[in-house]
Amino acid sequence: MAATATAAAAISGGASLRSDGALALCSYDSSGGFPRRDLTLRLHPSISAASRRRGRISCRTSAPSQSTVSGSKSSELKSGPKDFLHISDFDKETILKIINRAAEVKALLKSGDRSFLPFKGRTMAMIFAKPSMRTRVSFETGFFLLGGHAIYLGPDDIQMGKREETRDVARVLSRYNDMLMARVFSHQDILDLAAYSSVPVINGLTDYNHPCQIMADALTIIEHIGQLEGIKVVYVGDGNNIVHSWLLLASIVPFHFVCACPKGFEPDEKTVEKAKSAGISKIEITNDPKEAVKGADVVYSDVWASMGQKEEASYRKQKFQGFQIDEALMEIAGPKAYFMHCLPAERGVEVTNGVIEAPNSIVFPQAENRMHAQNAIMLHLMGL
Repeated sequence: MAATATAAAAISGGASLRSDGALALCSYDSSGGFPRRDLTLRLHPSISAASRRRGRISCRTSAPSQSTVSGSKSSELKSGPKDFLHISDFDKETILKIINRAAEVKALLKSGDRSFLPFKGRTMAMIFAKPSMRTRVSFETGFFLLGGHAIYLGPDDIQMGKREETRDVARVLSRYNDMLMARVFSHQDILDLAAYSSVPVINGLTDYNHPCQIMADALTIIEHIGQLEGIKVVYVGDGNNIVHSWLLLASIVPFHFVCACPKGFEPDEKTVEKAKSAGISKIEITNDPKEAVKGADVVYSDVWASMGQKEEASYRKQKFQGFQIDEALMEIAGPKAYFMHCLPAERGVEVTNGVIEAPNSIVFPQAENRMHAQNAIMLHLMGL
């Protein structure tokens, strides 16, 4: 009963940290909301010290907010977006800062040092409407290596939008967890999750964009070329969610981006216009892959038929003839061009086996960097 009263006082009222490290709890008089001091709670020395470093725990003199009553595990207040939904939600400085942090934490993990545990005592719920090897393993492993616990929720665990509305899922899960990550079909689902969640939401992929992938790509390019700004990236294939994310990155970081795709498979016009109107990067949409790859620093590909489009696979193979990345196309690009692919790849379809296995293919370092880029994104959103 004493523990229950203590918890109730902390939730229904407020608290202040005394100079001796004790926590003074107060509750509200139902007649007027005036704070009434109830009891003190001696904290562990480590908690007291941490609280002092973060600042005073205030005893509110007004009614508690709904987020406090709900008991949601929100991250500390910080400037900038709460969620990671689109790369273009952030400015260039922040994006490059996250990428630099990814490189730092990657180096720490590669050294074998496992003492950096910023997510200790934290949990993340991972919602998968679309199954994935890389997204699940990279998020789950990364969160674990930094001290946290990730919970996998597969397509049949929630059936978000069918068995339960997205807004209800968001409000329930955000009361249990410190962060949500979702890999879904409809982009509206990720927007709804973020709108109704009280904790940060990460876009693990939607039909519209794939920001975590492009952050990993940017990290990989910097590692191999030395810079992102000013390079030429040529994407050959379907104008899909990967292309949209590259375009959104090009709207804040300056580089030359070319999408070579068959007629009728161009990227979203509004997203192309957003990137062009930003006036930051040179943007080209073309139907000639041979001309496009000339002078490329990176030649990039993805499957021609994504998940949910497999019934169109035969039709798309016909339409995409001439858009396979083979040794001849890489030769046109030049000896310095790297090959990248977000995987999984259909070898012999959008890319030949020889190109994937060539010395200038960096698809596997690219895949590894999903984990490191995502670690940095999570650290940023949690203010750590």
